Amino acid sequence: MRTLDETDYKLLELLRENARTPLKELSAAVFLSTPAVSARIEKLENDGFITGYHATTDYEKLGNGIKAFIMITVRPEDKEEFIDFIGNQECVIECNHITGNYSMIVKTMFPSTTPLNQFVGELQRFGKTQTQVVFETVIERY
Repeated sequence: MRTLDETDYKLLELLRENARTPLKELSAAVFLSTPAVSARIEKLENDGFITGYHATTDYEKLGNGIKAFIMITVRPEDKEEFIDFIGNQECVIECNHITGNYSMIVKTMFPSTTPLNQFVGELQRFGKTQTQVVFETVIERY
């Protein structure tokens, strides 16, 4: 696996901030020609350091202002069924297998607490849950 240099890290940082930054601006920021920056970005993509580009959406403006993290204990024999279930839920933004008292943590978005409550009820067939509703996101990086 290749080692990244300072310029690669700077390009990754700039692209995380805004993946639509024109090559000309990226080139000026890292003091390289536009073709050199283009080649570096292509290499970062080919080597798997850049795995995709996406639009960041404002869930609140889309009608989903309630963010909640739900921790759940999933029995090992139910893990595959849980993953299939959770993967088909539009409210799920992210799901991670974790250490500690719970085995999974699920990041969700809802329009109100009513569908959140219903969803938690559905999840409880897989195991014990604990839900944390977010008051405010103070830092969010992508």
